[in-house]
Amino acid sequence: MKRAHTTAATALLTLAVALGLAQLPAATVSAAPADRTVTRTAPLTGGDLVTVPPPVAAEFNVRDYGAVGNGSTNDTAAINRAITAANSAGGGTVRFTAGTYESKNTIHMKSDVTLQLDAGSTISGNGADTYDPPETNPWDDYQDYGHSHFHNAMIYGDRLTNIGFTGSGVIDGDGALITGNPKSGEADKIISLTRCTNLTLSGITLREGGHFAALINDCDNVVSDRLVMDTAMDRDGWNVINTTDVRITNAHLEANDDALAFKSDYALGAKLDNGRVTVSDSYLSAGCCNALMFGSETCGDFTDYRFERITIKGSDKSGLGMVSMDGSKISDVHYKDITMTEVRSPIMQKVGTRKRCGNNPGTGSISNVTYTNIKATGKSAAYAPTMWGESGSGRIKNITYQNVDITVPGGNGTMTTDPPSNQPTNYNPNSIGTRPAYGWYIRNADNVSFTDSEVRFAAGDGRPAVIANNSTGIRFDRFTAQRGGNSPSDLLFQNVTGYCAANSANTSGGALRVSQSGSTQDCGTTPGPGRHEAENASYTTGSTIDSNHTGYSGSGFVNTPNAVGSYVEWTVTATAAGSADLVIGYANGTAADRPLDITVNGATVATGVSFPGTGAWTAWRTVTFPAALQAGANTVRVTATSADGAPNLDYLDGPA
Repeated sequence: MKRAHTTAATALLTLAVALGLAQLPAATVSAAPADRTVTRTAPLTGGDLVTVPPPVAAEFNVRDYGAVGNGSTNDTAAINRAITAANSAGGGTVRFTAGTYESKNTIHMKSDVTLQLDAGSTISGNGADTYDPPETNPWDDYQDYGHSHFHNAMIYGDRLTNIGFTGSGVIDGDGALITGNPKSGEADKIISLTRCTNLTLSGITLREGGHFAALINDCDNVVSDRLVMDTAMDRDGWNVINTTDVRITNAHLEANDDALAFKSDYALGAKLDNGRVTVSDSYLSAGCCNALMFGSETCGDFTDYRFERITIKGSDKSGLGMVSMDGSKISDVHYKDITMTEVRSPIMQKVGTRKRCGNNPGTGSISNVTYTNIKATGKSAAYAPTMWGESGSGRIKNITYQNVDITVPGGNGTMTTDPPSNQPTNYNPNSIGTRPAYGWYIRNADNVSFTDSEVRFAAGDGRPAVIANNSTGIRFDRFTAQRGGNSPSDLLFQNVTGYCAANSANTSGGALRVSQSGSTQDCGTTPGPGRHEAENASYTTGSTIDSNHTGYSGSGFVNTPNAVGSYVEWTVTATAAGSADLVIGYANGTAADRPLDITVNGATVATGVSFPGTGAWTAWRTVTFPAALQAGANTVRVTATSADGAPNLDYLDGPA
């Protein structure tokens, strides 16, 4: 069934007049198809619904508002007029056809506007020093100058909704943006957005960004695909600050300072949360600094991050960096299928005590982090992969490494195995002195496991492969380490409670040399293939990792709060989609049932599953249930439905 063409045209004209588009210079509405399709499975009756395409957003060509695009005329005023027109019309696309649009002043974004840069189009910065001056900020002292001021940018917006930067064109600072603290009139970033909702940043290239190619603060629902940043000659690529619900795919970011950094500062006068972020299928490179980074600004908490299928080539600080310097709790972060080359410090975790945040922050923490299928080559003998926690509440907890292979330069001689120096207010890898281990240095950490992983060196080294100091529950299973010719041992445990080195060997096939001082060994039950220990999972705040009841698997078990909603969540990887039997190990020393709801990938698969008493807290039993798994990573969560909370949860057995 078809509608008459004149009817459709009349409807569109009516819409345009209602929006006031007919009065705007050369603004057009892209016509929807005149034929409107009826969706049906039987002959039409009076009750059939007609499917009508949604209205197409108006398009506003910047040339129709006075832009010239010749590379020399200042087109900023024309661009701002087009943006205002689109916003006044209820939203639309501001289009840049091929040409170079010189922008000597700040472009002011508005809600419901998308900048569409066609192939061959460039918005170019200018060194006339006529950009908006930086605003005053009473919270200046809590972060660097560039993080504290937002107006002094090529493109700026605040409290906006439904905005975008799309197409295949370029926004180029053209050498005019400042990498340090700018003077009035100078800009230090290309895109600067605060308190925004629904941001799309896809397809375009940002080049020569000054201090930042893009800086966003307190935004929500950010989508980016095929974004390119070429700012290796300047400083940072993209700083994602105080932001939630982010999906970044197919990015190619080359920076000199941090390439892609997740931060939380106090620039907006509040401690804000961060999380629900995925980054996948991307390439990152950092010249002087960090490739994929948490911090250093870390006021608010971070949770629920997924990084998958990422290539990192070059970073002179951290490849995968994670620091909590200003009181934030970083948790539930998962790295998978990542390759790194020429990174000075392949993996760096540190809790510091800079506390540069309002509201009197305490010491932060790092917990529940997994690294799966990671391969890296380092380029510094001094900065071995490191986990450095603070004593007390600032310890690093529940870190899992599975199939993590790292090759470091080596070449260092034998040295003291005492803890190196540390600057607790400095986040850089060089804030800790030369590590006395060539492979891994671990301090103030609990429940760390390495499975099917290895460390090697390119040149002979006189240090142990691993040193763990002042820690608990440090486990190596099927771990391989290259032996240094003059090294005193391969694995050295100093004041470690409950260490284990099982099924492990050096690269020649011989047994690893294990030495200890002030330490105790506890391998517990050796987990089989497909076992996912509860102590390495995510769990409700207030849960504890306990080891006071014997017979558990791994290094401990999870004791949740006695409350409805207490949970433990595992990530289970399946090689192919299909049904699988999942097995949960538990103990319930009470006479009362402690039922759990079970969800897989957010979908409920069973409610009120019985976990009856086992007779004693040292009596461990299992509950088996079927679940449909997808290929790749799956989240399996069990949640208490009674005020008694969950039983003590030991492990989940899934696909091998």
